[in-house]
Amino acid sequence: MKLRPTLAALAAAAVVLVTAPAGQVAAHEPASSPGVGAVLRETRAEAQVDTFFLAYRQAVLGQGDRTPHEVRARYLAPELDSRLDAWAAQHGADPVFRAQNVPADWSLRYEGSGAGHATVVVTEKWGSGATQDVWFAVRLADLVIGDLKDPPA
Repeated sequence: MKLRPTLAALAAAAVVLVTAPAGQVAAHEPASSPGVGAVLRETRAEAQVDTFFLAYRQAVLGQGDRTPHEVRARYLAPELDSRLDAWAAQHGADPVFRAQNVPADWSLRYEGSGAGHATVVVTEKWGSGATQDVWFAVRLADLVIGDLKDPPA
C-alpha cells in the first residue's frame, strides 16, 4: 500500500515524537519552517498546557493525589510560580484560573511561536456561559510553562 506524502511525513514525525526526548524535535526544526515540525511543536505545547490545566483543576477540586502547588511546581518555571503567588495575594483569586472559582470546561488554541516559545491560549468556560482567555508561554526546548498572563489589551 502506498502512503501519500503527507501521511508518510506525519507517520515519520510520530515516530520521531515518540522516540525523541522532550525538546529534541523542536531543536531540529527551525521555528520559521512550515510542515510537520511546526505541527509537532504546536501540538506538544498545546498538549503540555492541557495536561497542566487538567492536573491543576483536579488538584484545586481536591481530586487526585497532588496539591495545586505540587502541580504548579511540576509544570511551571519557578519564577512564574513565584509571580503567581504574588498575583493571588494581590487579586484574591486563583492565579491560574484568574478567578475565584473553577472553570467548568476549557478549550485551547495555538497562537504562534518565536524566540523558543509557543503561545497557547486557554479559553476557560464557566457554568454561566461566560468565557475568559488566559495566555500561556511554553518553552519549546523543555515544554516548561514559563509565563501565564491575561490577554493582551
